Amino acid sequence: MKHLLNNNVKKIEISGIRKFFNLVSGEKDIVSLTIGQPDFHTPDNVKQAGIQAIENNLTTYTPNQGILDLRKAIHHFYKTNYRLDYRPESEIIVTSGASEAIDITFRTILAPGDEVILPSPIYPGYEPLITLAGAKPIHVNTTHTGFKFTPDILADAISEKTKCVVLPSPSNPTGAAYSEEELQALAEVLKGKEIFILSDEIYSEIVFDFAHTSIASISDLKNQTIVINGVSKSHSMTGFRIGYTLAPEWISEQMLKVHQYNVSCAASISQYAALEALTTYQEHTAHIKQVFKKRRDYVYERLVKIGLEVEQPQGAFYMFPKLQLDNLNSFDLGQSLVRDAKLALVPGTSFSKDGEGYMRLSYAYHEDILKEGLDRLEAYLLSKK
Repeated sequence: MKHLLNNNVKKIEISGIRKFFNLVSGEKDIVSLTIGQPDFHTPDNVKQAGIQAIENNLTTYTPNQGILDLRKAIHHFYKTNYRLDYRPESEIIVTSGASEAIDITFRTILAPGDEVILPSPIYPGYEPLITLAGAKPIHVNTTHTGFKFTPDILADAISEKTKCVVLPSPSNPTGAAYSEEELQALAEVLKGKEIFILSDEIYSEIVFDFAHTSIASISDLKNQTIVINGVSKSHSMTGFRIGYTLAPEWISEQMLKVHQYNVSCAASISQYAALEALTTYQEHTAHIKQVFKKRRDYVYERLVKIGLEVEQPQGAFYMFPKLQLDNLNSFDLGQSLVRDAKLALVPGTSFSKDGEGYMRLSYAYHEDILKEGLDRLEAYLLSKK
């Protein structure tokens, strides 16, 4: 009965990140710099808030949108840090991770035949959700523009079928982030057009060289922007699965329908933990940003010294060096690194065909692990000369 299954689902590939991670997970003595997960534990006060929620029997359904106190904390967080004001009662939805937030956004705004513009290389989680909504992903190669949209290449990609532009800042896999001036320039292309912007800001608290700016705060774009964020990266809470959306009421009320019939509500215990995280966030996030910046500088300097071409990331915890050898494609090179150097990186093609010739390195690991991994990479490249 396989022919009865949804063709759009059958066409979806398992994430290249996970595929490669699973491929090497059984290998011995591997230094793996593959997964984008902070190596910090969830703060103790946040864990205690979750435990307290269990002990207080706060283990029932919550409102579909999430508990109001958490939505108020999200409102305060965005107003204080990013100059954006969303009403907790009607413009904020707490979701089961940022992935669900992206899903309900696409399923709300997209229809068969629509096009969604993506800066490529890009995190592989968007394209399958676009496809499942019956729309078409349009990849725009940004390898020659610092892994960012420019006004010209964005304008060239827009067609009469364009329904949405995805703007991840900072980006996975490249760490590229947009300054306020760069967003102003993109706003001139997008404002006044009947095009939604999905602004994925999950790494907003890990921006190193300038303050994070949301495009929703630029040039009257708030009315056409859906902001995605969460506590996974900023508070080392990946397993709690708490994300959220911020969007005008006329969009949010439609997204809430999809969310309601998808998961009913995010896990109550996780919501109370996230409330504690967002109420006491500053000390933890300032610390991890300082640590990640130190790691970024170290990894960047080592890669340059090794002789690799690489853009210095402005945020997140990924490096995306150009790495080509012996006419091997990225996946085969990844396998060669595992076999010959006992080092696992993610092949660039996991992030679209425009990632060919690159490898993603996550520096969300302790400095000792990073040093050992880079030592192995350097020895491997020297052995191939």
